[in-house]
Amino acid sequence: MHLYGTQTINEQGHLTIGGTDSVELAKTYGTPLYVYDIQLFRDRAKAFQQTFEEAGIGYQVAYASKAFSTIAIYQVAAEENLSLDVVSAGELYTAVKAGFPVERIHFHGNNKSLEELQMAFEVGIGCIVVDNFHEINLLKKLSEQSKRPMNILLRVTPGIEAHTHDYITTGQEDSKFGFDLKNGQADRAFQQTYDHEYLKLMGLHCHIGSQIFDTGAFQLAAEKLLQKMAGWKSEFGYTCPVLNLGGGFGIRYTEEDEPLEPAVYVEQMIGTVKQTSESSGYPVPEIWIEPGRSLIGDAGTTLYTIGSTKEVPGTRNYAAVDGGMSDNIRPALYGAKYSSLVANKANAALTEHYTIAGKCCESGDKLIEKAELPPVEAGDLLSVFCTGAYGYSMASNYNRIARPAVVFVENGAHQLVVKRETNEDLVKQDLIYSTKAVQQ
Repeated sequence: MHLYGTQTINEQGHLTIGGTDSVELAKTYGTPLYVYDIQLFRDRAKAFQQTFEEAGIGYQVAYASKAFSTIAIYQVAAEENLSLDVVSAGELYTAVKAGFPVERIHFHGNNKSLEELQMAFEVGIGCIVVDNFHEINLLKKLSEQSKRPMNILLRVTPGIEAHTHDYITTGQEDSKFGFDLKNGQADRAFQQTYDHEYLKLMGLHCHIGSQIFDTGAFQLAAEKLLQKMAGWKSEFGYTCPVLNLGGGFGIRYTEEDEPLEPAVYVEQMIGTVKQTSESSGYPVPEIWIEPGRSLIGDAGTTLYTIGSTKEVPGTRNYAAVDGGMSDNIRPALYGAKYSSLVANKANAALTEHYTIAGKCCESGDKLIEKAELPPVEAGDLLSVFCTGAYGYSMASNYNRIARPAVVFVENGAHQLVVKRETNEDLVKQDLIYSTKAVQQ
C-alpha cells in the first residue's frame, strides 16, 4: 500500500489525510468529495524553490493553475511565494479575487482574446507568454494605445517529444502552441518584438509534455533554447534574461510510475543551463518553471461512497460509486490510471478485484479497470488517490450531476473551500422558453 503526503491509517483502520479521519470527512461533507492535503502542496513548492536557492540562481516557480484553480489554492500559492500561470480570463479573475500578487501572474494560451489581453493590461500582470503572430499584433495595439509596458515571453516548440502520453504531448513540432524553432517562426517573432517601445521581451518559453519521468528532454530543450537566445545576442546584441522550461514533471499515480524528486529535475536543468551558457558565452539567465500536477496532483484524494455491485461470472466484478466521469474525466478521456483504497477498511486483506464504475449513463464511465480491494458492500468509502490535478478543474455537469465539494485539510483541521453544487445551481442559468416570444 502506497500512501501520499500526510496520509496514515489510524487505530480504527480508517484512512487519515492531514490528520483528519476520511470517514468523518465524508460524514461531515458528503460524497463525492475532493480532499486536498495542503501540507503536501506546501512541501512540494518548497522542494522546488529550495533547489534553486541552494544553487544561487535567479528563478520563479509558477503554479500551473489549470491543474486546479480556486480562490483558496491561489491564496496558499501566494503564501508559499509561488508565481502563477493562468490560461483564461476566468483564472485571472479568480487570482485577482484571491488577492494574488498580480506582478507574479503569467498569462498563457494559444488564442487569447482581445478582451483577455485588455484585462491583463488593466490588472497589471507580470508577464504574457506569447503564442502566435496574431497575439503579437494585438499586444502591440493594446500597449501603444494604453502606453503601458508589458513583459513577454515567446513560446516556442523545440521539436522534442518527451516520454509521455501522446494525447497530452504539446512540445512537438506539430502543435497548436507556439512558434517553431526550425522553420524561422521564432526568429520572425523575435524581430517583431525585441525592440518594441512597450513590449519587453524577457526570453523564451517551452512546454515539452506532461507526466515526464526523466530529465533528458528538459536538458535538450534548455540547450536548444539557450543556443537560440545566444544566436540573437550575437546577431542583434539583445540579451534575454529569462529561460522558461515549463512543467510536465511526473507523479506516482500507480506502482508503474517512477517519478523523480523535484530537486533532481531542477538540478539537471540548472547544470545544463550553466554549461550551455558558459560554452556559448551567454550570461546565465533566470530559470522559470511551471509545475502544476507535480504540486497538486498527489495532494488530492477523492472520496466516494460505494453503492451497487455486480458480478459478471468469469469476466469481472463491478463496484459502482456515487461519482465518476463527471468529477474525473481522465480515465475516459485518455485512459488515465489510478490507485485506490477502501478508506473505512484500510487494513483489510486485498482479496478481490473490482472494476470501479461511475454513475454516469456511459458504458465507458469506469474510474479504475482493476482495483485490488477487500470485499466491498454498499456504504463503504472508496478513496481514489492522486486526483488533485485535472479532476475538479475538468469536472462537468454531465447527466445534470452536481459537482462535488472541495475540502482542504492541514494539521488536523479541515475547511470547506468550494461548496457542493445543488440541483438549484444546475438550473440557475436556464431560462424558460415561451412559444409566444417574438423573434426580433
